[in-house]
Amino acid sequence: MEVTDYKDTTPTLVLESFFNGPLKASGVVHDFSGKVIRKFNVTIEANWQGSEGVINEWFVYDDGETQTRVWKIKALGNGQYTGTAGDILGTALGQSSGSALRWKYDMLLPVDGDEYQVHFDDWMFLVNDNTIINQSDIIKFGVTVAQVTLVIQK
Repeated sequence: MEVTDYKDTTPTLVLESFFNGPLKASGVVHDFSGKVIRKFNVTIEANWQGSEGVINEWFVYDDGETQTRVWKIKALGNGQYTGTAGDILGTALGQSSGSALRWKYDMLLPVDGDEYQVHFDDWMFLVNDNTIINQSDIIKFGVTVAQVTLVIQK
């Protein structure tokens, strides 16, 4: 599927509007078989200065592990975005259309004390003005090894 498949869907997802101020999120990680292997909550604080945004994320997993990620996002116009963060390799590329946004990026993913380079194919869908559902495939060597489902709310 392509992000342009959603061009006529509403409400329209604009990162600068949704990711502005405090947000909360809850999610699960599924292994390759679909079994839920982790649960987590995220506290998010986001703000924009013109076309540049900073999204701070604080993760707390059900096993007590914590993580922090700080995204620096640039809105390029026409629904295109770029983003960087400390554990993101290179630059994340995003494209929005209608109620959908697709991110593609490589990441160093910590797992049991090791780090693995993986690719994320990340889809966000704006359900209403206050809710996004995010579905991510985590891919290693061209194979989906896990998925993340996340609900983000204002």
